[in-house]
Amino acid sequence: MSRWEPEARERLVRAALDLFSEQGYDSTTVAEIAERAGLTKSTFFRYFPDKREVLAAGQDTLCKLIEEGIAAAPVSASPLEAVAAALDAASTAFVPERRDLGERMEAAIAASSELQERDALKRLGLTNAFAKALENRGVDDMTASLAAELGVLALKRAQSDWSKSANPTAFREIAHQSLKELRTANSKLS
Repeated sequence: MSRWEPEARERLVRAALDLFSEQGYDSTTVAEIAERAGLTKSTFFRYFPDKREVLAAGQDTLCKLIEEGIAAAPVSASPLEAVAAALDAASTAFVPERRDLGERMEAAIAASSELQERDALKRLGLTNAFAKALENRGVDDMTASLAAELGVLALKRAQSDWSKSANPTAFREIAHQSLKELRTANSKLS
C-alpha cells in the first residue's frame, strides 16, 4: 500500500489489532504497527500519542455524538429518554465496515492490563459525556450520573452484541434493547 493512501487512521487501528492478536500487545511496537499499515512511524504519531490510544480511536467523536444526541432530545424527554436519543446519535458511528473490530478489541483488552486501564479511562470519558450533557439539560447531578452509567453500560453491551450480530446495520436496535434490559434490571433493585 502507498503510504499516502487515504484512511490512514483506520489502517493503523486494523494493523494494531492484527499485531496485538498475533504477538500480543506488549510485544508489538509502534514501528511494526506503522509498517503493517504501510505508513511511517511519524504518521502513526500524527494520529495517536502511543500504541495504547489506538484502541480509543474515535472516542472524541463518540462523546460529541452523545452530547449532541442528548441536546437534541425533546425538552419533555426523561433522562433515560435523552440517553436513548444519545444512543441513536452514537449509532451513526457504528457502521457495518467496522463491526469486525469489536470482538478483536475486546480480545486485545482482555489480554492486557495496560489496555484494561485505558478502557476504564475511555468508559469514564463516555460517562462524563453523558452526565455533562444531561446536567446541561437541567438534570440534577445524581440522576445524571446514574443515567450516564446506564447509558455507558447500554452502549458497551450493544457494541459487544452488535459485533457478534448477524445484522450489521442493527446497532441502534441493539442499543435500545440493551437500555430497555438495563431499565428492567434497575427496577428490580428496589
